[in-house]
Amino acid sequence: MATKHAIGIDIGGTGIKGAIVDLETGALVTERRKVLTPDGGKPDDIVKATAELLDTIGADGDIDGLALGVCFPAIVKRGHTLSAANVSKKWIGLHAEELFEKALGRDIHFINDADAAGIAELRFGAAAGVDGLVILTTLGTGIGSAFLYDGVLIPNTELGHLELDDDDAEHRAAYSAMEREELSWKQWAERLQRYYAHVEFIFSPDLLVVGGGVSKHQEHFLPLLDLKTPIVPAVHRNNAGIIGAAALALG
Repeated sequence: MATKHAIGIDIGGTGIKGAIVDLETGALVTERRKVLTPDGGKPDDIVKATAELLDTIGADGDIDGLALGVCFPAIVKRGHTLSAANVSKKWIGLHAEELFEKALGRDIHFINDADAAGIAELRFGAAAGVDGLVILTTLGTGIGSAFLYDGVLIPNTELGHLELDDDDAEHRAAYSAMEREELSWKQWAERLQRYYAHVEFIFSPDLLVVGGGVSKHQEHFLPLLDLKTPIVPAVHRNNAGIIGAAALALG
């Protein structure tokens, strides 16, 4: 039986990255390619940059006939983007899936970026085989989240926007807050403790998975957290969106 491949593209507030993915192992079979997200994050500009990225991926491997999944930093419902995190507000209410399909000349599967990361960890990473409720959070510019219950994705959770101390939690606890305010690992971990303890109390998860690029430094902050729920780093980190989007492109 031939190995199944699909293309995954992960659109973020600062970069757009993608590759061809082996759907049996979750491994990237081409080099991860990246272009900068255009300043302002406007729809036409991002779609154009995504098309350019797809052409670059096509130079690395044959993309003809491959399914394509695209993940995006917004609530995604029936192909429409209903929010806009770190991109132009013009995305709100837009039929974004149709916009991408017309520009790219092919059908796509369109999903929230944190949900795609959750699927990657569910199929090929830290959440594989875990019963009950797994909550993945991505710590980056904001805080993305994915709920996985008995292996099924519950889409479009927005735990970065939980209100804590009269503010969105992500404004104080995202990795960007640590960089912006020049916090030490210990100081940042204190904020994460407040955040994850709140999430734990509300949802009683069976496992917490921490993704995003900062998860590669997990030894500096995860051991400082005191929670009842096991909390582990994600396996796929910054490739998770690519892998999850590709996996969902073939269902």
